[in-house]
Amino acid sequence: MSRSSRTLVAALAVIAIAAATLLAMDRPPICTCGEIALWGPLGPKQSQMLADWYSPSHVVHGLIFYGILWLVARRQPVERRFLVALAVEAAWELIENTPMVIDRYRTATAALGYSGDSMINSLSDSAMMALGFLAARKLPLWASIAFLLALELVPLFVELHDHCHCRSRSPACARIT
Repeated sequence: MSRSSRTLVAALAVIAIAAATLLAMDRPPICTCGEIALWGPLGPKQSQMLADWYSPSHVVHGLIFYGILWLVARRQPVERRFLVALAVEAAWELIENTPMVIDRYRTATAALGYSGDSMINSLSDSAMMALGFLAARKLPLWASIAFLLALELVPLFVELHDHCHCRSRSPACARIT
């Protein structure tokens, strides 16, 4: 079996273990509304869909993991570094969906009614990280940095625009829109 085949099998095993653990944690496989959509409406249902506002941040995780692992484990094969990044991301998805973190998120943000991610959303987040990691591997450094900045800044400007659009047209909002 080739190295890339072994990496694929190991990556699928990481995802399968994460899925089984999420299921054991009573995470719903899909939205409890019964709907499967690429993107849901803002609110509690959005983190139940395939992608949400946090999906770009998981691509950013992949870009960052690639950079960090290149710095500290450069001599390791890229396949091994990828599996480390995937395991870390999958572990974060499990931690993120514990009652303690869900409750903290609900109390520390405006996410009223947030009940955690569905399994499909959590697994999609891991796939987004993989996309970022693989992009960082192929892109030149300057393009990876530009991609990272775009992924962070575009949602910020959309959020600022939407926030200001919903509020009275203050001078601060007029500068953004």
